[in-house]
Amino acid sequence: MPTDQRMQSYFRLSPDGAFIGNDPVRGPWSADHCHAGPVTGLIARAAETEVGPEKMLTRLTVDLLRPLPLAGLRVAAETTRHTKTLATTRVTVHDLDDTLCCTATTMHLVRKDLSSVPSAASEKLSISDTVDGPFPIGQMRHDLPGFAHFVDVVYPKGGNQGPGPKTIWMRAPPLLDGEIQSPIQSICPLADCGNGISWNVPPTEMGFMNTDLTLHIHREPVSDWLASDSVSHWQSSGIGMSQSVLYDTQGPVGTALQTLVLFPPA
Repeated sequence: MPTDQRMQSYFRLSPDGAFIGNDPVRGPWSADHCHAGPVTGLIARAAETEVGPEKMLTRLTVDLLRPLPLAGLRVAAETTRHTKTLATTRVTVHDLDDTLCCTATTMHLVRKDLSSVPSAASEKLSISDTVDGPFPIGQMRHDLPGFAHFVDVVYPKGGNQGPGPKTIWMRAPPLLDGEIQSPIQSICPLADCGNGISWNVPPTEMGFMNTDLTLHIHREPVSDWLASDSVSHWQSSGIGMSQSVLYDTQGPVGTALQTLVLFPPA
């Protein structure tokens, strides 16, 4: 993909403070609605701005109540608790008609400078031993450019590119025109991709839309390329779950969980 195409931002800010969606934020299910990952980035942005840089966003839970229109979104955050150790926020996302589209809560913990802390040994994922490949879910229910067309993707050499659990590295566009995103904001688009990374049959045979996202972060990522090791559990009840371990080039940084609703094609 040409660099100038990939670098189109997900959103632009209107004069009245609404976030207007660009082509890269268009989701796979509808030509008029956003992929929830970049919207989660807007939620993280609002929460981080509300709390301030002395505390790190460590947990973010989003409940997706309605589709998120590209035409415009308004995001607002309020502090619900603030102590020396932690802060919590509640974030709301409304469309331009003031309809509530999703709600979120966040947890932020104070940053400390501890000289040495033992940690469990964890395996790094190497981005040097990878091969180019398509975005894992290439099929969309419309023919307009969208999320999958504007991300760079590579796979571990010899890794699965078909149904089932898989690992990908992804480099995503910036969140907003003219603004440098935070490390947590940068991982949000990938965090919401677990169901699209690890599908069990293609969406032409079964839809698998998530109704929420919970992102836990224990270390802020430091690289542009980020990885997700994902598995989706589907049940005959029509309910599923996707779980992902998220990495940067230095090792694991967090986890993402999505509750899934399964639906056969119309």
